[in-house]
Amino acid sequence: MINQTAATEFFLLGFSNLRELQILHFVIFLSIYLATMTGNFLLILTVAQNPHLHKPMYFFLVNLSIVDACFISTTIPNSLVNSFRNKKWISFSGCVTQVFLVVTFLFAELTFLTIMAYDRYVAICHPLQYQMIMSWNTCLQLASTSWMSSIIYAIIQTASTFRLSFCRSSIKQFFCDIPPLLLISCTDTRVNEWLLIGTVFTVGLFCFMCIFVYYKCIFSAVLKIQSAQGRKKALSTCTPHLIVFTLFFFTCTFSYLKPKALSSPPVDLLAAFLYTELPPLMNPIIYSLRNKEIQMAMQKVAKKLFGFQWVMN
Repeated sequence: MINQTAATEFFLLGFSNLRELQILHFVIFLSIYLATMTGNFLLILTVAQNPHLHKPMYFFLVNLSIVDACFISTTIPNSLVNSFRNKKWISFSGCVTQVFLVVTFLFAELTFLTIMAYDRYVAICHPLQYQMIMSWNTCLQLASTSWMSSIIYAIIQTASTFRLSFCRSSIKQFFCDIPPLLLISCTDTRVNEWLLIGTVFTVGLFCFMCIFVYYKCIFSAVLKIQSAQGRKKALSTCTPHLIVFTLFFFTCTFSYLKPKALSSPPVDLLAAFLYTELPPLMNPIIYSLRNKEIQMAMQKVAKKLFGFQWVMN
């Protein structure tokens, strides 16, 4: 029996035991990682270098890009090293760190998406009071609250998880996460399960209801806009956010709240990939494709850095 004090490493679930498929996994994940980091870096740089983008909406978008870059850097690099070196283990301290960071950025992603929905609600439903309501002081308070609450929540969940003793060292996931760790514990995990389910359900439901109410008001206000161009412009700032939130929320909720009967290595790997790797990759793409201001600003940055400029449709 391997308990908390004796365990020095955990073995992660690989995508394949065949060396050729491990190399393929390495190439695919490296491509995803480089594309994600490049897209989020360009988005942050674009907002930073264009004063006309120094608005609350883009301030929160930069925070989301930082979360995405950190989130994907928590899981993919270790997976790349394991595939390249044909190994599947992670140290105990590395697993603790990974769980803490995954939970931190997972919670931060959810809270920033909710804050961004509130920002769009105020901008569309209360445009005359927007600057007063979404002052820079308010924006900084919302951002700092999101980061601090994410860190505190991650500390609680990480400490609660690693107080357990572990009978096995094989984790059925390609990174350290709370649900697969609970499955290999030989300690009574009912308190941990209720804590995890309770917080995920409560926080998730609260954020989901907030965004549902905000977008109900937004769509009601958009339908009242006389100009078709005005309606299109308003929707262009909301649709990307709604797509990103829907993708992230449902894949994450499924991973953490799915019944054990639906749990299997292929399903768990796919669900984890969808909520840890896909949103960070898609966020800069979706926001840049649907937002004309971001497109024009990115053109200037691309021309300055790389000497070329693409043509927008």
